[in-house]
Amino acid sequence: MTSLKVEKTSSAAERESKNGLATPAVRKFLGRIGTTVFVALVLAFFAIPILWLVFAPFDAHPSMNVKLPEFTLKNFAVLFGDSSALSSLRNSVVLAAGTMVIVLIFGSIASYALSRVRIPGREFLLYSLLLLSSIITGTAAMVPIFLLMVRLNLIDSQLGVILVLSAGMLPTVIFILKDFMDSTPKSYEESARLYGAKPLRILWDVVIPIARPGLATISVWAVVQVWGNFLMPFILLTSPDKTPAAVIMYTFYTQGGQPNLALISAFSLVFSFPVILMYFFVSRRYGFRFHGGIKS
Repeated sequence: MTSLKVEKTSSAAERESKNGLATPAVRKFLGRIGTTVFVALVLAFFAIPILWLVFAPFDAHPSMNVKLPEFTLKNFAVLFGDSSALSSLRNSVVLAAGTMVIVLIFGSIASYALSRVRIPGREFLLYSLLLLSSIITGTAAMVPIFLLMVRLNLIDSQLGVILVLSAGMLPTVIFILKDFMDSTPKSYEESARLYGAKPLRILWDVVIPIARPGLATISVWAVVQVWGNFLMPFILLTSPDKTPAAVIMYTFYTQGGQPNLALISAFSLVFSFPVILMYFFVSRRYGFRFHGGIKS
């Protein structure tokens, strides 16, 4: 009986192979091939825009296709000869730096206070702020924000844009930094209090150095959020000399009304460099962390 079963099993396997049915090993191999092809297609989908950004600025005749460039530096000469493009980069730096400073200062103070002061419903308040900031985005609140800026006389003011962008980021910043504040050993603060240090002094000299990786992460995140923001500056700023780079890029057209790809490609490459350099500097110096520091 045993030999008969073995013969039936072998004959069934032979029939499956003859009929073209895949064995488990073949199916596994085909599955790996399918996964590899899928991953390759996804990588190509994301790599093509990056390749265009690398090649098009050095192409004498850039187009929407990715191709080896006819090497030239004329596109950059045109870019640096455009005063509005250079001034827009300075405006982007002002908006990004101002927003970063505000969210770091007020986010650190608020997260430290929420971490150390015991108030009823503290966690509910924190999660409510985070949830509301995610649901009510700047786009949804654009009309009341615009009316508020009109009442405060902050239309066409870079300070108004900085305040609006900072307010939208602060709930997330507080939520992230609070974990770093919670992870700071309270014994460090108690030692500082013995020498008469005040809360702000403790925050600056004891807590901030421990939470430095989190502050570095927040800095890059805040700059990225402002650097590519189009809607708020477009609506709140009316003067061309105050317009940031994310908005001025949409004005690069030829005299025939076609997009000026030579200027757009060169400007896009220059526009991306500050954020890339900041990312690598922070990653090398501090690393990116969204949870904190030292456990007592």
